[in-house]
Amino acid sequence: MDKKQTRRRKAIQFISMLIYNADVKRWFSGGISHSPLKTVCVPGLNCYSCPGAIAACPLGSLQNTLANGQLPFFITGFFLLIGTLFGRVVCGFICPAGLVQELLYKIPSKKIKRTKRTFALTRKLSLFKYALLLVLCIALPLAFYFKDGLGAPFFCKLVCPAGTVGAGAPLVLLNEQLRSAAGMLFTWKAAVAAVFITWSVFMFRPFCRFFCPLGAIYSFFNKFAIFGIRVDESKCVHCNACVASCKMDTCKVNDRECIRCGECRTRCKHGALK
Repeated sequence: MDKKQTRRRKAIQFISMLIYNADVKRWFSGGISHSPLKTVCVPGLNCYSCPGAIAACPLGSLQNTLANGQLPFFITGFFLLIGTLFGRVVCGFICPAGLVQELLYKIPSKKIKRTKRTFALTRKLSLFKYALLLVLCIALPLAFYFKDGLGAPFFCKLVCPAGTVGAGAPLVLLNEQLRSAAGMLFTWKAAVAAVFITWSVFMFRPFCRFFCPLGAIYSFFNKFAIFGIRVDESKCVHCNACVASCKMDTCKVNDRECIRCGECRTRCKHGALK
């Protein structure tokens, strides 16, 4: 990927993160934004409880809707719209969680290199995010609703590092009442976040690749989403140069792990990618 394209993608990522968290005065207040836009979702993973967040996270909205025993008509329509338009372009360009991991990966260190063994392993591990989507985001919120009359957003509560880094940590640091109330759950989430932060220094986007249910949802649309990478089959010689060095370990352009970042375009010597 040439430097101009890289800078453009990074600029889009930073601008998206700032738009998602545009209630700047709340960043240092110890409280969360009460923006009227909290009833709508942004496309990427950005916690509703982040101090400056002006809108909701689609993954959290899905869980909370099911946890309250409601059919997720709105959020399903949202996923259909965004997925059909962009697929995992969202992951590559407008997701703050992806940007943070990419910045961590830039820290000088010995990286986990791609080999036949690691490639085979990561492709299998990448299926884990679909299990998390099914179990923590759908099955458990529904099961606890039917059992107790109220479920919970289990992925947000137990796993999501974006909520811990972007919401939990700032709120606990700035709000004395929350700090005194923080218990074992916050300790657990802080430990999970620390693992992902460290892991991201050595491996490209591990949370996105193995754990993110939102990426799993958008991956279902990747093959036919309107915006993204197009392959001109009349020019493609199937040399696989486009994916040979892909840091997401894709097997081919637009497969379920492709975030459509555009790096493959510069690797193709035949002009087959548009």
